[in-house]
Amino acid sequence: MALRITDECINCDVCEPQCPNQAISMGPDYYIIDPSRCTECVGHFGEPQCQVVCPVECIDVDPDFQEDQPTLMDKFLHLTKAAVDS
Repeated sequence: MALRITDECINCDVCEPQCPNQAISMGPDYYIIDPSRCTECVGHFGEPQCQVVCPVECIDVDPDFQEDQPTLMDKFLHLTKAAVDS
């Protein structure tokens, strides 16, 4: 499952640098998460780092991108391989 940032985001800037996949960026009004890059930190950490640091707890599971642990691990492997190959 990819995560999403809700409109409760206060643009505090703490989540973006914590994302090991560079999935978080500034959107038109508040930060957004690219579901194609979000692995919920699988392969990097035991829990999603953006959720850990978010002071307003506005990051939750994106119901449009339901993925199980093996799928998230495959995505992690693909992203890290692409980073090594470039």
